Amino acid sequence: MAMSSSLLWAVDIFGRVYTLSTVGQYWELCKDTQLEFKRVSAVKQCCWGIACDHQVYTYVFSGDVPIRYQEETYENQRWNPVGGFCEKLMPSDRWQWSDVSGLKHQQLDSFTLPSPHWEWESDWYVDENIGGEPTEKGGWTYAIDFPSTYTKDKKWNSCVRRRRWIRYRRYKSRDVWAKITSHDDPERLPDPFNDISIGGWEITDEPLGRLSVWAVSLQGRVWYRENVCHHNPEGSTWSLISTPGEVAQISCGSYDLLWATLWEGQAIVREGIDRNNPQGISWSTVESPSSDNGIMHVSVGVDVVWCITKDRKVWFRRGVNSHNPCGTSWIEMVGEMMMVNVGLNNQVWGIGCDDRTIYFRQGVTPSELSGKMWKAIVCGRESDRSQTGSSTSLLSAGCFFTDDIQNQTNTVIQGDADTSSDTELSSIPTNLSSTPPMGAAASSASSTGSQAAGAPASVTVDPLDSDQGEAPAASASDEKAHLESRKSTNPTPSTELQWTNIDLKEAHRHAVLSVSTFTETSSLSSLGMFSVGAEEQYGADEHPLWAWVSGGGCLVDLHSPLKWFAVPSGLSSSVQSLSLSITPAQTAAWRKQIFQQLSERTKRELENFRHYEQAVEQSVWVKTGMLQWWRNWKPHKWMDVRVALEQFTGSDGMRDSILFIYYMYHEEKKYIHVFLNEVTIIAEVLKEGKHSFALYTPERTKQRWPICLAATTEQEMHDWLSLLTMSCCESRRIQGPPSHHAIWSVSCKGDIFVSEPSPELEAEPHPMPCDQMFWRQVGGHLRLVECNNRGIVWGIGYDHTVWVHTGGYGGGFIQGLASSADNIYTQSDVKCVYIYENQRWNPVTGYSSRGLPTDRYMWSDASGLQECTKANTKPPSPQWSWVSDWYIDFSTSGGTDREGWQYAADFPASYHGHKTMKDFVRRRRWARSSLICQGTSWLHVGTDQPFVSISVGAFFQVWAVARDGSAFYRGSVSPKKPAGDCWYHIPSPQKQKLKQVSVGRTSVFVLDKNGNLWYRQGITPSYPQGSAWDHVSNNIRKMSVGPLDQVWVIADKVQGSHGLSCGTVCHRTGVQPMEPKGLAWDYGIGGGWEHVTVRGNASQAPRGTVPSESPPEPMESEGSGRKGQAERSRTPLMVSERQEVDSNAVNC
Repeated sequence: MAMSSSLLWAVDIFGRVYTLSTVGQYWELCKDTQLEFKRVSAVKQCCWGIACDHQVYTYVFSGDVPIRYQEETYENQRWNPVGGFCEKLMPSDRWQWSDVSGLKHQQLDSFTLPSPHWEWESDWYVDENIGGEPTEKGGWTYAIDFPSTYTKDKKWNSCVRRRRWIRYRRYKSRDVWAKITSHDDPERLPDPFNDISIGGWEITDEPLGRLSVWAVSLQGRVWYRENVCHHNPEGSTWSLISTPGEVAQISCGSYDLLWATLWEGQAIVREGIDRNNPQGISWSTVESPSSDNGIMHVSVGVDVVWCITKDRKVWFRRGVNSHNPCGTSWIEMVGEMMMVNVGLNNQVWGIGCDDRTIYFRQGVTPSELSGKMWKAIVCGRESDRSQTGSSTSLLSAGCFFTDDIQNQTNTVIQGDADTSSDTELSSIPTNLSSTPPMGAAASSASSTGSQAAGAPASVTVDPLDSDQGEAPAASASDEKAHLESRKSTNPTPSTELQWTNIDLKEAHRHAVLSVSTFTETSSLSSLGMFSVGAEEQYGADEHPLWAWVSGGGCLVDLHSPLKWFAVPSGLSSSVQSLSLSITPAQTAAWRKQIFQQLSERTKRELENFRHYEQAVEQSVWVKTGMLQWWRNWKPHKWMDVRVALEQFTGSDGMRDSILFIYYMYHEEKKYIHVFLNEVTIIAEVLKEGKHSFALYTPERTKQRWPICLAATTEQEMHDWLSLLTMSCCESRRIQGPPSHHAIWSVSCKGDIFVSEPSPELEAEPHPMPCDQMFWRQVGGHLRLVECNNRGIVWGIGYDHTVWVHTGGYGGGFIQGLASSADNIYTQSDVKCVYIYENQRWNPVTGYSSRGLPTDRYMWSDASGLQECTKANTKPPSPQWSWVSDWYIDFSTSGGTDREGWQYAADFPASYHGHKTMKDFVRRRRWARSSLICQGTSWLHVGTDQPFVSISVGAFFQVWAVARDGSAFYRGSVSPKKPAGDCWYHIPSPQKQKLKQVSVGRTSVFVLDKNGNLWYRQGITPSYPQGSAWDHVSNNIRKMSVGPLDQVWVIADKVQGSHGLSCGTVCHRTGVQPMEPKGLAWDYGIGGGWEHVTVRGNASQAPRGTVPSESPPEPMESEGSGRKGQAERSRTPLMVSERQEVDSNAVNC
């Protein structure tokens, strides 16, 4: 999935503005190059900046939708007995041309453009619509008097009338820097500006597109720009905000956080910022973290504050949030910076004090706001981009091998170079041959004390051994060594930089990249020794020297790698010129020779150590990440945890894995762990709208309390699901497609699972508990799945289409090695999303959308607890897309009237499709179809049968249920004639509508819409339709009968340790040829299951373990004996209705 692009803004020391895309690798110069800027502050839709003339400019991005503003004024007239309606009004009336209230005089010619950056789209015209309905020609609306309620119809008592005139203006200065002009009183014009910051777009209930723009003048005064929003990107006026002292710099976060620095070194914090008062109420003072050095720069995010003191030290503020914007204490961070900037998601950028390089703070997460380390951005400029052949890497790699390659390199370079470059090229092989290998460089650095050659460019911090507060201290020494190494690699400048009007303490020229950067990216430490040329202010291979950076509009995806830290192609102009003279034949020869020498070296080194015993018995592979965990103590809520998956590979090649979950409990670090060979299922679940999944073990299945984890994005959740599923399969030695005897199941989300049964599952008298079965997910999305014991698997989608399993495996989010290469097809499914429109009866207006304060939302889900409007209701997940508009659903259970309404006495109640005298509320259901398309191992099969359920027995008996709840039997089905010849209608149980059928070897079970399970009696080879229905149990959601007449169901209201669980997989025990309905239920995995099938499980128990059966009781045709037998086999799953359903179980 491609990551959406956003921009990082920066200003170099010459005042030029550059942008760097999150998916790019080069700095691009801003289009408008005529201006020189001091500082910029950016958000997603625009950027504000202060030029070197101390004036404010704004840069608004272009888009598909123009920025338009509607100007309007009203023309008013009064009726005169002589001339009718005329422009002469009474002295007490409103103006002839006014605003909608009539209090402001607004003539057509009084409207002017607010600035030169606007233009009129058209001339004035009359709006001939009122409330969306057309009026008579002329657009007049009539009323008795001013002001009153206006109507489009003229009546006998209509004494006044008015009409609205409209004119649109459009903002035209997009993708250019537009100067902010001021129309304020000349005596109150703001001073020349020195700093600017924008934010506030995430303030609670803030209108869409509204921004808070704050600026600081050279006199130390703070100004606020009024009315900056989407349709007015320039704002209107500047308002002066009083401060306790002279302000030097200011920073505004995306929410309600605003900090500023005073010239004396303290920081001030604005309090009381909200939607109704975006300017805030008062200031609070925060002292500097150092008594000797005051604060010179500050930057804020959503709930973080970073600052720079006058000694260039970096500090992080603890405990900052909306309730305590001042925070609690300061933490010193590693490094020395000129400035820092906090962007979206609290990501941090900084500019180095000595090298003027932009650094990115890695490891910033919601649970570790301070991050882990600084990493330099080494991107070049767009003007420096060039293409380099593969021979450049071969030339550089030659220095790590034998003298033969180096001599060959020397010959090639001198032979192919022209005469004018002989002097330059003759020194290159010397540099290459004198450069030690990376290992030698590292050892030399450690012996001499120099950190320039061997220092790594990044420091790996173990996420399991650091928390939010201790992370900076844990990596302090390594980070400091990294920053020092970058400083030491910058050579002394040979020439001074050109003069600039930006005040700088010192400006040096540096080499293109430090050696430490090369050691991390490509290990080509010799490339920094090539000569460089000069180009304008910078050399062709120099990185720009930066003065300011702004990440307010830069959205960094933590799960998508950035290209900012890799060396761009084209390291230096001299290397690129060399690569142009190398022929493809020489390149191929080098590749072959290098490969041969590496192979010989590998054999030689392994041969010397063959007689040694293996020192390490197993290898360990670890994956870590940040997730949320639904904790198992009260109050139950989501908490941030650190997750680590450790996978062990033994000497025999077998793999096993452990999942660790680290959390904080009363300021103490604790953890829980799960052996993946004990995990029975990993499934995606629905829990509070999060991207969550659950891990079940046999013990947690009995408790009805799985381990629930949630990721920040759906892609991250799918990555963890795929990895954990593959690790579980490796631990249990399961691979490839499902077997012919597999048990299939579908969750309430449409995910498909499969379990490989063992003979002990049906063994008597002690069968294996079904909570120990392992279920793995296969790709696809279906409503139900059916199969037989010959490996034929069919499914029905939510759109009633039929699909057949092709024998492949994987697909969906399970990709790579865990998915088969063939038998993967594109599967689509259509699913309806439902919302409800609710209304209450009012004695004055009738049914209306204004309910009582205690009523449910007027647009809600089926329960009424969650607000669901047409605008905010989304598809089930980002993988789904809408394929229809909202429409009224007339097929709601209970019936509807002609407009789709259902009526009831109150919310919630039993709804019916006709209105009565006692019905005070009504609702109707709206539906919208969504589509999913993904690669799976399912192939579509066309059918025109309107069935909702179908089943094939062991002897090819086919039963089906139609949409109207009727049962059908297909006659004359055989292997030679699988389609049969005709359908036989089977009467349903009295007053019941069927919804599912399942056929075993000799048994036929059906399920009605009220949750009752029925058994078909009297089925014989000569009369396969049977004779009557017999009730078995209630509270059943779905059921399945196996080829040996085994019965499995999805049941509701099953007793657990925390209450009642919905969607529990249960097994019918005691099924025998003389007792085909069984005797009792065995409760298995529970919480959130929608469908199960055991159509492929033909595993029989060993004969020796089957005890001798007691003689069956004599069958009685009539009387109490038959009645007692029926009562004994009818074992419902109903429990006490008064017991509360467990709210913490993973429900559907």
